[in-house]
Amino acid sequence: VQLQASGGGLVQVGDSLRLSCSLSGRPETVFSYYGMGWFRQAPGEEREFVAAITWSGGTTAYEDSVKGRFTISRDNAKYTVYLQMNNLRPEDTAIYSCAAKGGRPFYAGMGDYMNDHWYEFWGQGTQVTVSS
Repeated sequence: VQLQASGGGLVQVGDSLRLSCSLSGRPETVFSYYGMGWFRQAPGEEREFVAAITWSGGTTAYEDSVKGRFTISRDNAKYTVYLQMNNLRPEDTAIYSCAAKGGRPFYAGMGDYMNDHWYEFWGQGTQVTVSS
């Protein structure tokens, strides 16, 4: 399984960006079996959870500082998860990475989705810079 994140860039405070993360793999890979998450890491900081969506798409979770501004969604037909980021702030500046956990993890709670150690696969990250 490979994850490819894209959509980052340099924007101004208050602007919007939409990140995409596409999953690819063997022909039998079924994207809808994967729980997906977005994490970010700013320079000199630990990686932190941003948002997650369950494999069924029925539940989402967000880090407190992005609630109401960011929206995670998935398009199973396109094997892609999105992170719509509105009203961006300088503190949102970071490298954003997507992560995936396969096997239809129906047993998992949102606490698992918020834990970076729970995920099996990671993308390379895309830089988001918010300038004031």
